[in-house]
Amino acid sequence: MEFKHSLARRILIAFVLMTSLVGGTFAVGIIEVVHLIEEQLISRDLNNELNRVLTESHAAGRPPSLDSDTRFYSNDGPAPTAVPENLSKLAPGFHEVFEGRSSYHALVREIDGHRYVMLQDQSDFEAREQVLYRVVMVGFVLSVLLALVLGWILARKVIEPVVRLAGQVRHRDQLLGMAPPLAPDYAADEVGQLAQAFDDTLGRLHEVLNRERLFTSDVSHELRTPLMVLATSCELLADNSHLDPRGRVQVQRIARATEEMHDLVHTFLMLARAQRDETNLAPHASLRSVADDLAGQWREHIENKGLSFEYRPGPPQEQRYNASFLRSVLGNLLRNALHYTDSGSIRLVLEESGFVVEDSGVGIPEEDRESMFRPFVRGPARRGDGLGLGLSLVQRICENQGWAVRLSAMEPTGCRFQVDLKASDRPAN
Repeated sequence: MEFKHSLARRILIAFVLMTSLVGGTFAVGIIEVVHLIEEQLISRDLNNELNRVLTESHAAGRPPSLDSDTRFYSNDGPAPTAVPENLSKLAPGFHEVFEGRSSYHALVREIDGHRYVMLQDQSDFEAREQVLYRVVMVGFVLSVLLALVLGWILARKVIEPVVRLAGQVRHRDQLLGMAPPLAPDYAADEVGQLAQAFDDTLGRLHEVLNRERLFTSDVSHELRTPLMVLATSCELLADNSHLDPRGRVQVQRIARATEEMHDLVHTFLMLARAQRDETNLAPHASLRSVADDLAGQWREHIENKGLSFEYRPGPPQEQRYNASFLRSVLGNLLRNALHYTDSGSIRLVLEESGFVVEDSGVGIPEEDRESMFRPFVRGPARRGDGLGLGLSLVQRICENQGWAVRLSAMEPTGCRFQVDLKASDRPAN
């Protein structure tokens, strides 16, 4: 069963419903008991009074002596009194009779075909009984209101440790190795058990993340040596005058791929570091300098494919960013644009808050855009042997640095990637 209310509100509702059920049961019980006792006592008194009248007065042929609030009716005897029409239809036994605002208790008895009725005015008793009913109802309403107040206070007290625990779990420092455990802050109850479960889960998660960081760091570090060998070998081969033009082109391709792999390894190595202040120790550069370098590097590849490349550097900017991360993001977006564009153009535009990469390629359907930033997800027009990690790496770097990347469509075809490098500086709406 799915509830739409918060846990505190559900506790409050349950508390009020329980009080209403118990209080309502007691209120109805009190009213029924009072009514039953009233019927038994008054019927006994009327029956005794009727027996006295029949044995003492009626049998002796004298009119009965009664209190001012009691009447006697009979259709025989020395002073027969006609039974009123509204009483003549009553069955033998005890009854409540109402005449306007007055209320009466009537006892009807039939003996040898004769009808006897003893009628007693109970208006004062009924008034007191109505007061009792009102008191019971007021008490019921007050108990519900008190339950509402107490339920609200108790719900806050009960939910307070749960809310505090949720805030501690959501805190980003909880995944750090030096973060204190949660369980000692809570009593040995259900919330304490939940805190202990979070400690165990977060501990295992921290171990997994630590192993991942160590693996990424080790792999990235160990790959530097073979990459350095490849780069040095490419330089030696490029200086070899015996290479034909085709071989020289292949060596240049290997050298560029080695340089890109070196940048990618360095990026993974920096992402493996959990602390933000560690990554801030890396070299920083302005957006303009990184974009100028990559525009010069990619222009030849883009134009060799028959595409036009437009680079708008915009006004100079003093802001400096992590050079490796910025180079990786911009390089991956340019590579992605070149990979999926067969004709038309690619454009790189620097803005005050970031940059935009646009292309006239095959584009990405709207329903697939959100998933394109997930690992191992490739566009509908799959090309080459890529694993679909380029855009996921872009997203991961942007999240690490507090940047924002957005994907939209171009008309008539193509994609537009906008990266906001100052998203973390803006206040949340």
